[in-house]
Amino acid sequence: MADQRVGGIIYLKVDGELYSAKGNFTYNLGRARAEAVIGAEAVHGYKETPQVPFIEGEVTHRGDVDLDALVSIRDATVTLELANGSVIVLRNAWFAAEGTGNTEEGNVGVRFEGMSADEIK
Repeated sequence: MADQRVGGIIYLKVDGELYSAKGNFTYNLGRARAEAVIGAEAVHGYKETPQVPFIEGEVTHRGDVDLDALVSIRDATVTLELANGSVIVLRNAWFAAEGTGNTEEGNVGVRFEGMSADEIK
């Protein structure tokens, strides 16, 4: 029987540098979103609206993490390796979060947005 793991251990890398990912990450490949166009009498069809590709979550702010360098990331390749074996690849990415840290567990919220994203199986 094939491995059925769908959640759990993940790896976040920015230009190949591994960060200590924690908690729940979200991501979006940035494909166009279909939205209904509604007339006075019926649904007329749909329109497509662009979405921003992103990877978002939290990393542990260890002593080796340079917070200033982290929030200054531009034009990077960000990868999120999922527990199911897939890899989300975000290209031409920039840091798009506030860079706010939390002292209770030493975490920093991260959000990377980019020009394109793909899922590699």
